[in-house]
Amino acid sequence: MKFYFVRHGKTQWNLEGRFQGANGDSPLLEESIRDLEKLGDYLKDIKFDAVFSSDLKRASDTCKIIMSRNNYPKAISFQPALREWHLGRLEGSKISTMTDIYPTQMDAFRHNLAKFDNDIFNAESLYQTIKRVEGFIRSMKDQPYQHVLLVGHGANFTASIRSLLGYEPAVLRSNGGLDNGSVTIIETFDFDQYTCIKWNDTYYKEK
Repeated sequence: MKFYFVRHGKTQWNLEGRFQGANGDSPLLEESIRDLEKLGDYLKDIKFDAVFSSDLKRASDTCKIIMSRNNYPKAISFQPALREWHLGRLEGSKISTMTDIYPTQMDAFRHNLAKFDNDIFNAESLYQTIKRVEGFIRSMKDQPYQHVLLVGHGANFTASIRSLLGYEPAVLRSNGGLDNGSVTIIETFDFDQYTCIKWNDTYYKEK
């Protein structure tokens, strides 16, 4: 089974450099909508057996745009399990401001999640955020799917995908996060071992 993970398009808060967790949301930028239409064209010939999206608006809007361009459109199932990391007091705040106040913690969040102390911010733990996505993925083990589209969020998807690939917490974000509107494809045959086919692909933007 192949899973196509798409991070939502760029939003106003992304542009402003704000944390945008599970309880924060802002609209897609016009330029992002155009990019997502290109992404839809890039994926248009893939016949997805199932399509799932976070129920947060920035993700659901992204998924709707992608499906509007697909040659085999499927109904979208909106899933709270695919929401962004619950970031507590960080949500809506400027990343630069939080970095000034909590430099060690912000460095850990971006580069070494094993050292991120979620309790400081009343946020979801690393274990909680990846396990709800991993559990959702593994719930499809007995489904006859070949291609599954999942639209969600950067911090959550980066950690969750790399966890499925077998990375330890300290290196889940060591190579940076996923870009807005990127596609990452992983494949599994037994739901124990996963292989990365594409990581953070935004090639369609260059066409």
